[in-house]
Amino acid sequence: MPGGDKLAADLEVGRDTIEAALKQLELSGVLINQGQRRGRLIVLEEADIAERQLRVAILPYEAADRRLDYIVKLEHQLSEAGHHAIFPPKNLLELGMDPKRVANMVRPIQADAWVVIAGSGEILEWFVQSGLPTLAMFGRRQNVTIASVGPSKVQAMIDSTGQLLDLGHRRIVHITKKIRRLPTPGRAERAFLKTLEEYGIHPSDYHLPDWEETVDGFYARLESLFRISPPTAMIIDEIPLFIATQQFLAQKRLRVPEDVSLVCTDYAEIFEWCRPQISHIRWDSQPVARRVVRWVNNLSRGKADFRQVFTPAKFVRGGTIAEVKE
Repeated sequence: MPGGDKLAADLEVGRDTIEAALKQLELSGVLINQGQRRGRLIVLEEADIAERQLRVAILPYEAADRRLDYIVKLEHQLSEAGHHAIFPPKNLLELGMDPKRVANMVRPIQADAWVVIAGSGEILEWFVQSGLPTLAMFGRRQNVTIASVGPSKVQAMIDSTGQLLDLGHRRIVHITKKIRRLPTPGRAERAFLKTLEEYGIHPSDYHLPDWEETVDGFYARLESLFRISPPTAMIIDEIPLFIATQQFLAQKRLRVPEDVSLVCTDYAEIFEWCRPQISHIRWDSQPVARRVVRWVNNLSRGKADFRQVFTPAKFVRGGTIAEVKE
């Protein structure tokens, strides 16, 4: 696809108008954004035609992933394309994100292709070295030569953190899972920490805390955060953790946003029923599912496909953030 500047000149319209149109085409799955300084790809309908049926193994990060709306839809779309989705007996969290344990589970499974959800760099590297056709959905995929898809939340994270800082918040805590923190923070997490620095705040473990990824470990971390220097704002990764945080604050009789501002880094349809509306980072899961199906179809035709696709995300400000109290 021609670049935005060329299109704006050829069509004699503003650059903002062109970018808005291109974003809509990306969301509809007609275009694929390959990242900065790389042209968008036009998706042809005939690319959706598969030549042979494949058995596709979907390896979740945790058990709850199987119930996510877009994973359920992905199963149906793969079936409609003539393929068959299966799930291995254990997920990455149960295997301790250990490449050896993953290898021992994966090798005996009869699958033509693998979709790995939120894999670490080590896990994704193992799949690459194994020679198994693999697509990374989310996870530490940037520095691995592997087909992948997922939202880019960097700018949305900058926008949400910047708005909280502009509202006077300084004690901002971002709670996210281990894979996003270690061995080094992910791209969105680095954007969060860098934005704090730009406002003169020295980031510490307080702002991006460690916690044991269990229900008890999560509530223990919340208890410790609110014991001495309670945060005035929290950015919570994923819907289940966000809902658990809301419940914790309600039990402590802390109001949102009067006492604590909240932002969720994901979106769920249930947010439309919430008043005030939840401040969140929104991304469309449909292009993600389409990308997986097209990758499987390409594989079924013997076509190599190692593209890394980053779908757009944006910060939607709702009524769960407000100016910090004096």
